[in-house]
Amino acid sequence: MNIELFLQRTEALHKRLTDLYQTVTVLPWIPPDLLPEAFKELYGTSKVVQLAVEELYQQNEELIQTRNFLEAERQRYQDLFELAPDGYLVTNAEGIIQEANLVVARLLNISKHFLVGKPIINFVPLEERHYVRSQLIQLCQSDKVRELVIRFQQRHGESFDAALTVAVVRNQQGKVISLRWALRNISECRQELTLENNDSGLMGDRSMQKYSKGENIPVNPLEILYVYQGLVKLSTFCETGEEIVIGLATAGMVFGSSMTSLNIYQVTALADVELVSIHVAEIAAKPTLSHALLPKIKQRLQQTEAFLVISGRRRVQERLHHLLQLLKQEVGETVSDGTRFSVRFTHEDIANACCTTRVTITRLMGKLQQQGMISFDSKKHIILKDFVNYSS
Repeated sequence: MNIELFLQRTEALHKRLTDLYQTVTVLPWIPPDLLPEAFKELYGTSKVVQLAVEELYQQNEELIQTRNFLEAERQRYQDLFELAPDGYLVTNAEGIIQEANLVVARLLNISKHFLVGKPIINFVPLEERHYVRSQLIQLCQSDKVRELVIRFQQRHGESFDAALTVAVVRNQQGKVISLRWALRNISECRQELTLENNDSGLMGDRSMQKYSKGENIPVNPLEILYVYQGLVKLSTFCETGEEIVIGLATAGMVFGSSMTSLNIYQVTALADVELVSIHVAEIAAKPTLSHALLPKIKQRLQQTEAFLVISGRRRVQERLHHLLQLLKQEVGETVSDGTRFSVRFTHEDIANACCTTRVTITRLMGKLQQQGMISFDSKKHIILKDFVNYSS
């Protein structure tokens, strides 16, 4: 029954009881002390009921306000879920979709109505479904928020890379009741990152610095230098004054004194060089720039490790062999009779990289040439024969 109607009927009953009480008190055939006492008690009881009804009415009003508030809050969070800039999914432990917002529906090119009840792996390419299944198992075994990158396949459309943040929800018994997925399309971000990795992305409107072959290049600890063209030698000196080559920066690589802890860090142009200077403060302020530089810094680190391996070889012949293979990878150009180094290296350069003397390198290079393992073009560039084992 409606609370207001109930209140109205209670008030009407109370009024009728009052009228009846007033009537009964004047009737001559009823004992004067019986009915008045009964009606007085009934009247008091009706007053209690009336007060209870009024209190119930007040509580009902408060409940209505609370319900309206909760409904408004629910709608607000539903709107946040539906209209969020990123995609949101709720699945069970097996990856069956229970809820999905509009962004996910648009990303997967399918109506929300058809998403609910479907396994999430239905929208993953076949070759990656095993990986997603294994990730579902791992997710349910941990309470940590996980970050994943998964390729999704649109319905009747193209595939795209998505970054996912997944949280596990458990009941009081510790059983997984749902997985909450935040999904974001990162294909465009990766394309932007690829553009940033290109020369044009790193160069921007920065000025170009040019150095001739043989020049020493000054380095600023607050800058990282990007090699647009040419080749530079990175070296240091030991206590005896001997030069030690620690790296070669080819076109597309970066270097700088801020990337090393060596007290002596010398940079020499092995060919005509064009460099672009990037201030470290700019890198810190632009995440896309730092992301573009990260693979290039990784490349420098890997090359430095390769030079460490070379210097750790006991036999000079082995050092020379591995250096030639490294140079082949870094500056090699395929020609008809092997691989030609695009830059001319002197015996002194090779000796410094192999931690030996120029005389020793001259002797070993001469031996390799006699055996037909290497040759030289008209500009004295080394040509390696691809089928030769140089360590023999």
